[in-house]
Amino acid sequence: MPESTPADAPVPDPDDGLPPPPRPQGSYVPAVLVDGIAYSAGMTPRRDGRLVVRGTVGADVSLDEAALAAGLAAGNALSAVAAVAGGLERVRRCVRMTVYVACAEDFVALSAVADGASAVLAQHVGAAALPARSAVGVRRLPDGAPVEVELTAAIVNGAAD
Repeated sequence: MPESTPADAPVPDPDDGLPPPPRPQGSYVPAVLVDGIAYSAGMTPRRDGRLVVRGTVGADVSLDEAALAAGLAAGNALSAVAAVAGGLERVRRCVRMTVYVACAEDFVALSAVADGASAVLAQHVGAAALPARSAVGVRRLPDGAPVEVELTAAIVNGAAD
């Protein structure tokens, strides 16, 4: 049976450097765990519930700002996955990540933006646990966010699934 991230889900250890799992911005849960695989919702670069950067990459948002925003969004996704798994130590490896980039028509450095997300994952789970990844340019994202990250991760056997 699928399990979502309830309000009383374990919060990742503050010593692991992850933010607390983000609160949903609509009618969904931050992550679900099914058959040993955790799936995050799309996460934007929010801190304490607030979007920290808005705009279009290659127009109002620089490549460096977008990469940092992707890192923050990836940290939020990993935090949601860790919460539903029962802690970051239960994340065996990241399997798949999609980084959506709201970008100007002529912006093509999508992979460089996604590298910001990969860097944050590597910091928390190690380079050997990095996922397969896609970077996709889109016209708009929720609330004007420049990036959104979805993460899928394999969880150590015995997690609450």
